[in-house]
Amino acid sequence: MRILTCLLLPLALACSGLCADQLPASSRSYVLGPDDGIAVNVVDLAELESKSLGVIRIDHQGNIRLPLAGRIAAAGLTVENLEKEIVNRLSGIMNNPEVSVSVAEYRSHPVSVLGAVRNPGVYQVTGPKTLFEVLSLAGGLNPDASNRVKIMRATSAGPLPLANASPDKTGEFYTAELNVKSVMEAKNPEENINVLSSDVITVPKADMVYVVGAVHKSGGFPLSEKEQISVLQAVSLAEGLDNVAKTSGARILRQSSAGAQRTELAVNVQKILDGRAQDVPLQANDILFIPNSLAKSTSMRLLNAALQAGTGMALYSGR
Repeated sequence: MRILTCLLLPLALACSGLCADQLPASSRSYVLGPDDGIAVNVVDLAELESKSLGVIRIDHQGNIRLPLAGRIAAAGLTVENLEKEIVNRLSGIMNNPEVSVSVAEYRSHPVSVLGAVRNPGVYQVTGPKTLFEVLSLAGGLNPDASNRVKIMRATSAGPLPLANASPDKTGEFYTAELNVKSVMEAKNPEENINVLSSDVITVPKADMVYVVGAVHKSGGFPLSEKEQISVLQAVSLAEGLDNVAKTSGARILRQSSAGAQRTELAVNVQKILDGRAQDVPLQANDILFIPNSLAKSTSMRLLNAALQAGTGMALYSGR
């Protein structure tokens, strides 16, 4: 996960090759909105030739007006669906009307990117953008970002095309989650969906484990989805033990729930290293404390510092 989270976007730029089939072909799946400019052409119908109509602007109510077809509610329709609607309107005056619609000018629309990204905020995007392209605009994921990305979309904008999408309690929004890593690895490239106006993308922080005390590199290490780290793996991520480490007196500081007082679990790292005891799995937000063999007061100060720092200690992203 460290490579994933530290380098994710350039990943979005690389995804333009990985997920090319997810971009709307000729923007036909682009959802139209107010202020978009479109070009309409109907074969063998002079009143509706693109050269005479020019660019047609969708008004702030979401409508367009076409000769012979009248007023059409275009906002919320894809380009392809608008073509079908115009065909329906003209079918009464001509047989098999051949209609083509294209986007001449894309409007700028806001998309919110929140959470564990380098530059969270509201971005004004123009034209169709995929999820990874929008994450790229926000600078990519932080080293402590989760693999899971959450998306919220107003139900008025249409369905959210993800398998686990569901309406919230108010019925006003769809919410869904996806696994960034699975999209990157081309396991689920279809999840690199097009982002629409006013979508909210949230990247939560990953669960962490922490290693402090007599190790070469104290800090926190993010857990990938469903990943579990053992005591020895955590020590390895912390670049090993110091020469003064008291491996027989290590402790795991564990919190049963948010806000609860941490309990101490004794663990003999030396026995694990010697193969005389089984390795111990760590849980999310555990603190593995390795005391040193010097003065007891020094070890206690380190332990107290670890407890006070809690999940706020510096993140080590070299994993």
